[in-house]
Amino acid sequence: MPAIVSEIMSSRVLGLSPSASLAEARTLMQRHHIRHLPVIENEALIGLVSQRDILAAQESSLEQGRNGQFLEQHRLSEIMITGVTTVSPHAGIREAALYLQKHKYGCLPVVNKGKLVGIVTDSDFIAVAIHLLEVLDNQLDERDEAPDLNELDELQAATGAPAYRDDSPS
Repeated sequence: MPAIVSEIMSSRVLGLSPSASLAEARTLMQRHHIRHLPVIENEALIGLVSQRDILAAQESSLEQGRNGQFLEQHRLSEIMITGVTTVSPHAGIREAALYLQKHKYGCLPVVNKGKLVGIVTDSDFIAVAIHLLEVLDNQLDERDEAPDLNELDELQAATGAPAYRDDSPS
């Protein structure tokens, strides 16, 4: 049975309303070390803001010579991305990973029956890749450590050594 998104997603999703300021979003992202923030209204996902979106808005305000209050004065609704692509918690992780890679997305919000239930990010897929590499390394180590009985038989035949027999009483 293939692995599904709900097995690797973060189910503790932090989000803000569209009326939240860009400063609130930036603070929340910094405090929790996250790069993507769902915009939620009545438990439904209506948009998404990334750390990059906030930085771009801030940079634009600096270029226009606005004062330092820009992040406090502007709302998520002004910069959020709408029509966000989502994924079901029952979707396969391979398909979700391929979709992220193909479209160069950093995350996919996970929605079940119209409600945001999680988020899966490129970091989650890196964690899966690391785990799979560890499993592969362990399998390779076990294979290298296990004696190959065919090699032992060939060695005995080549040297003419008699096969070992344990004649000790049991």
